[in-house]
Amino acid sequence: MKFTTTLALGLSVAADVTLAARIPQGPKTTCPPGSGSFKKLSAQAFMDAATPGWNLGNTLDAVPDEGSWNNPIFQADALDVVKAAGFKSVRIPVTYSDHFLHPTSLTNHTISPAWLDRVSSVIDMATSRGLLVVTNMHHDSWAWADISSSGGKNTTLIREKFYSGWLQIATRLACKPSTVAFEPINEPPGSTVEDAEQLMGLNDLFIQALKDSGGYNKDRVVTLSALNMGGADRLQNGWFRIPKGMTNPWAFQFHYYSPYDFVFQAWGKTVWGSESDKAAVVADLEAVRGNLTAVTGDAKIPIYLGEFDASQLSLEAAARWRWFDTVVTAARRLGIVPVVWDNGLDNLQRETGRWRDEVAVEIIVNGMKGKKNSLPESTTDGGVTTQESSAYVFNKVGEDIAEGGRNLSFALNGNRFKTLSVDSVPLKSGKDYTTTPEGTVTLKKEFLGKYLNKDAAPGTKANITVTFSAGAKSQVEIVQWDLPVPAQTSSSASAVPAGQDLSIPVVWKGLHRVAAVKMIKADGSYLFDDWTMWLPELQKGRGTYGGQWDFDFDKLIIRRQTLDAVIASGQSATLTFEFYPRAAGNGNYLNYTLTV
Repeated sequence: MKFTTTLALGLSVAADVTLAARIPQGPKTTCPPGSGSFKKLSAQAFMDAATPGWNLGNTLDAVPDEGSWNNPIFQADALDVVKAAGFKSVRIPVTYSDHFLHPTSLTNHTISPAWLDRVSSVIDMATSRGLLVVTNMHHDSWAWADISSSGGKNTTLIREKFYSGWLQIATRLACKPSTVAFEPINEPPGSTVEDAEQLMGLNDLFIQALKDSGGYNKDRVVTLSALNMGGADRLQNGWFRIPKGMTNPWAFQFHYYSPYDFVFQAWGKTVWGSESDKAAVVADLEAVRGNLTAVTGDAKIPIYLGEFDASQLSLEAAARWRWFDTVVTAARRLGIVPVVWDNGLDNLQRETGRWRDEVAVEIIVNGMKGKKNSLPESTTDGGVTTQESSAYVFNKVGEDIAEGGRNLSFALNGNRFKTLSVDSVPLKSGKDYTTTPEGTVTLKKEFLGKYLNKDAAPGTKANITVTFSAGAKSQVEIVQWDLPVPAQTSSSASAVPAGQDLSIPVVWKGLHRVAAVKMIKADGSYLFDDWTMWLPELQKGRGTYGGQWDFDFDKLIIRRQTLDAVIASGQSATLTFEFYPRAAGNGNYLNYTLTV
């Protein structure tokens, strides 16, 4: 349904609390007949219907435009996959920074009508499928709307542009159903109480823009956040308040990526899941609920976990699944709506419409239904030098499977084994495998011999799907491995053109995944972070995934930060790329020498 509202956007640059009243506006939107009835929803009713949720990340929020990053132009059928998986809502991040028609203007902040139409159409794709929606301003928070004291920007201009932008967005979306909620801005930067008050001022303007836009917006559900979309640490007296004069139903939104070293694979952290690890996550989420109650005086405010994820690109699968299960189990108990972040690389592959990790998806969906998930066991003691995992059966080229086959351990969590299958073909209990009520699966040598022996070609040979009496399915990946083969094993850091990374072609011979990279200078010191000498053995001297090293389908990647560090050190460095299975002495690593 098309409707029009004219906005005059000549803005004053003087700053005061009557900012919204001074900006010339067109008439408030009146939703036309036939635009659909707006059924008022409480914030709690919205959140109850929205759990669990999925993020359409790196898409409409890409800079400068949709399709600029790793995902193609979004197609509606991907939402059919999302809904079929069991997700009930979609968070649609949107970046507007490159869609202002006059981005450098101090007075004209008109957003491209075509971009507003695109945002509206993607929202309609979701609502027409029965999915609830939360949409926002996203990377605008760092592109132009950094109101923190360290941002060094004209906060008067930011406030005017922010109000004007939201007035236009809210006007264009004013007649959307009550299943569409608004979020003012993603992860607003700041670290002081003064920064927090600046953010609260933006929240005031956001609510005023909704009132001034008309339509159904004065009754629409909104989510509000503290600085950085932090949790308990940002919920303190003086750091968060409810916007002035707000009547909209609201929920508190925060994001959760903790512990940092595990979630982002920093300093070689690939082991997670001890009782103390899990207790720390639960305590974090409990503190959000507790501090929100303390700051607002209301114990019943809904909480929206707008982003959480642990990358599947480099983490060991069983540890990742255990982390997801811990988060969603605690979230359900605390009444928190979890919305998994998805940049198109970790979860839903947009080009094919297939989940990259179906087990993780099922853990989230089943966990939010209150079902107990059965999980493969893996090493949880970070102090060891060998990382074991029942999510894999690894066999090294040149070795045969032992007579007893392989034993895998699962935490059944009250469930029992149901079926094992490969490519939907059931395995035969007693012949191919045996199980115990305590959670052990023994894969027989004769079965594994179909895929693994000393002469088998390296690579992933098969995936065993394990189902249980309740909860998510699991998976066991059968892998024959040998050391990957790089195109070269040394080069000069200075020879790489300025601003560029070093990409090393590689032939994988096992699991296509780097576990960690140890970085040692010629004098024996660490290239980065000397303090890692106090970390467990598998983390000492290791770099950080993404920022210092990376990999893709056919390359190992040494990031610019690492090249510059070698050049600055004035000496060569040895980078040891470690692969899964990760164990001291198994030879599953290769050394790469960077000379100055």
